[in-house]
Amino acid sequence: MKTAVIIGAGPAGLAAAYELIKKSDIKPIIIERDSQVGGISRTINHNGYALDIGPHRFFSKIKRVNDLWQEILPLASSDTNHKKEFLKVKRKTRILFLKKFFDYPISLSAGTLKNLGPKRIVKILFSYLKVKLWPIKNEKNLENFFINRFGKELYLTFFKDYTEKVWGLPCSLIPRDWGAQRVKELSISKALMHFLKKTLNIHQFNETSLIEEFFYPTLGAGQMYEEMAKQIIENGGQIYLNSETINLESEPNKIKALNIKNENGLTKTIKADYFLSSMPVKDLINQIECPVLEIKEIANGLVYRDYIIIGLLFKKMLKTNQIKEVTKNNIIPDNWVYIQEPNIKMGRLDIFNNFSEKMLKDNNLVWLGAEYFCNEGDEFWRKNDNALKNLAIEELQEINMTNCDDLLDYIVIRQPKAYPAYFGTYNQFDKIKKFINGFENLFLIGRNGTHCYNNMDHSILSGLTAADNIINGIKDKKNLWEINTEEEYHENK
Repeated sequence: MKTAVIIGAGPAGLAAAYELIKKSDIKPIIIERDSQVGGISRTINHNGYALDIGPHRFFSKIKRVNDLWQEILPLASSDTNHKKEFLKVKRKTRILFLKKFFDYPISLSAGTLKNLGPKRIVKILFSYLKVKLWPIKNEKNLENFFINRFGKELYLTFFKDYTEKVWGLPCSLIPRDWGAQRVKELSISKALMHFLKKTLNIHQFNETSLIEEFFYPTLGAGQMYEEMAKQIIENGGQIYLNSETINLESEPNKIKALNIKNENGLTKTIKADYFLSSMPVKDLINQIECPVLEIKEIANGLVYRDYIIIGLLFKKMLKTNQIKEVTKNNIIPDNWVYIQEPNIKMGRLDIFNNFSEKMLKDNNLVWLGAEYFCNEGDEFWRKNDNALKNLAIEELQEINMTNCDDLLDYIVIRQPKAYPAYFGTYNQFDKIKKFINGFENLFLIGRNGTHCYNNMDHSILSGLTAADNIINGIKDKKNLWEINTEEEYHENK
């Protein structure tokens, strides 16, 4: 029997293993350094309250991915109350700016116009008209990209501060690739079209950020991947948890074996026919027996943005006059809120009650996730948990969301290498691709494996595509590198 070693038990690695078992006799062996599966999409249980590492919405126009999700978890129906179900969740996402709520993405609604005020609206319109008449011809950076699509005034109002909060760099120093990857063709003209179609009850236009409902597992995003892992093991696959990759043994054009170390320090060598990796490509390159110094230098110059989420359990939220449709204990109806306030370090606030109430032991309480962006090892990353908790509740109180005295419990989770960045040595990444392509039995998958800021569905597709290539004997990796690089996002097809 042939074997495939898969580094990483995130969505991409698990999808590849699941597909190999389903459609071939190739045995998958997954190596995961964490104590649980799911990667960045895992769910952590804290004293009966489930916390995602940033909530993930399950939405895709990729039929194959949707079919896989629904194969793993059945869709919820009105006459069932199972814990292993796929729920349909109404999406509500907003921006908090000037302590006022704005639709996300920005819509041309009466509320938006009222909150912006006539003076700012006039400046936004003239700024937008100006860039339509005289666009920046050579988009050199993310700032140029945003201004060309939204005008300078709207860019300064809603895009600049938040983007720089996330990435820790001025938009003028971030390549336009990030915008092309994540924002795609969203623009004021398309937002206007969306508004008109919605108003006239015409079939709605879907863009990357305009999806109005999504599916979600009853017990959190990680439930999907825990169930997938269970089925992989039941059908003959293996998963090594708490096991770290030490190095990969190689020949000129193939990988021979993988050496791992478990939590007790014991080492093991695993030989296989195929190797798939979703670990950060920076780390992978340094573990391959590779004499090419230039490739290592490029890999070591790749940049990541790291992430901290603080789970906070409150008795209630503060009552707000910004919106009428609050639920019990003043819980606002949002899934998450982007915090655009310039004096607040928090980047996003998650309201887990509005994903699935089964994630809470007591759904009369309020279970929030305060998200912060930083760099691993920097001053913010090194703050102790209590200091981070105090900052989060102080900021929530500052933006009129909660009261410090209502806090009941908390947990702090640090996630390194959450977001691969398109700066540093990324402009030389093609050399890494060429080097990796030289190993005929090595396939890179997932967000960090390909150093591509993928959505979850694209990561899964990369795992499925790698499995296809292995099953069908395809050695060319072109179809893997092309996933999520098209100008038109899959959701639009």
